[in-house]
Amino acid sequence: MKIYNYKFLIGFVIVLSVSNLASSQEFDLLIKGGHVIDTKNGIDKVIDVAIANGRIAEVATNISEKKSKTVINAKDLFVTPGLIDIHSHNFYGTEPNAYLSNGFSAVAPDGFSFESGVTTLVDVGGAGWRNFQQFKDQVIDQSKTRVLAFLNIVGSGMKGGAIEQNIADMDAKLTAMVANQFPGEVVGVKLAHYHGFDWTPTERAVEAGRLADIPIMVDFGGSEPELSLEKLMLEKLRPGDIFTHTYGHVQGRTPIVDERGKVRDYVFLAQKRGVIMDVGHGGGSFLFEQAVPAMKQGLRPNSISTDLHTGSMNGGMKDILNIMSKFINMNMPLVDVIGTVTWNPAQIIKRTDLGHLSVGAAADIAILNMRKGDFGFVDVKGMKLKGDKKLECEVTIRDGRIVYDLNGLSSEEWDK
Repeated sequence: MKIYNYKFLIGFVIVLSVSNLASSQEFDLLIKGGHVIDTKNGIDKVIDVAIANGRIAEVATNISEKKSKTVINAKDLFVTPGLIDIHSHNFYGTEPNAYLSNGFSAVAPDGFSFESGVTTLVDVGGAGWRNFQQFKDQVIDQSKTRVLAFLNIVGSGMKGGAIEQNIADMDAKLTAMVANQFPGEVVGVKLAHYHGFDWTPTERAVEAGRLADIPIMVDFGGSEPELSLEKLMLEKLRPGDIFTHTYGHVQGRTPIVDERGKVRDYVFLAQKRGVIMDVGHGGGSFLFEQAVPAMKQGLRPNSISTDLHTGSMNGGMKDILNIMSKFINMNMPLVDVIGTVTWNPAQIIKRTDLGHLSVGAAADIAILNMRKGDFGFVDVKGMKLKGDKKLECEVTIRDGRIVYDLNGLSSEEWDK
């Protein structure tokens, strides 16, 4: 008569069952029941998203929870590609008098990205060809956030003051050479803060962009007498180049809305010919007196961005979700707002691997909550726009990993 060790058999069965269950779980993470907005793929509905090995594995209705190791219930929430902030300043450091190029005014990416649903930050102009390697070593390679860059046409980068006025250091060929050396990180060329009555800096930035086949971004204004905004938009910038601070009244620059409250005709013409209208809110470059009439007349932004730095993040700007909420409360449809921070900027910087939830794409995802209530939104003059809708980030996923979870949607309760 055989005597069986039943405890061993029971344990063996349990182990076998767990093993079979694990093998049947083909997904690492399942986002269940959220309202997905994916502009590239034309998705604007409740649908499930599954992730495996850091990639989007399936987007379908009613994916079984049993197939995934972790499930997030996203009912009543919006699920979007990870947000792309196309205008940020992240070359932080401790060099005195260095402003946004290894200085104290730029901010560390991971401290100001994931909590807002941002998975990709684009530093615009912090580094030039002379110090890009330092920026890469010090910031890009140390960050969990994906950090890309527009090279400053000034070789020394955005150090402020006289350094940014040095036309002799604006070298199109060397800028393009470094851009071509780092195609995975450098996605554009930046011109900013030049105050001379001279088109040479603009022309050299455009030439660098042409040589490297990348767009340029221009922070325009400050010259006395003023350079012509109309000439910049209709003659100097190419289709695909970016005009930032669109809704500001930058010193030394004609505003897009005239004294009668009318958007200048050539601004519409420029957008129609392919010039990108970028928000670039910042600490001094967004006014409701410009944005509200412009939106009513149909001048919508192609990209919504922060111009993130220490001078803007605690002022009216706050974060990218706050700016998106401003445009929602100016009656811009949510699906279009999401497009300006996902698929639109991905196309603008020629990184079409980003900004969508196609199967096989990197699993960068933001899960957002649309709060309803009585809110106030502030511009750079301290003027307020009242609104009843406000976006808040619940969860951020970067390359399939949960990197921010506001209310523990991916966590198990401790006492159960």
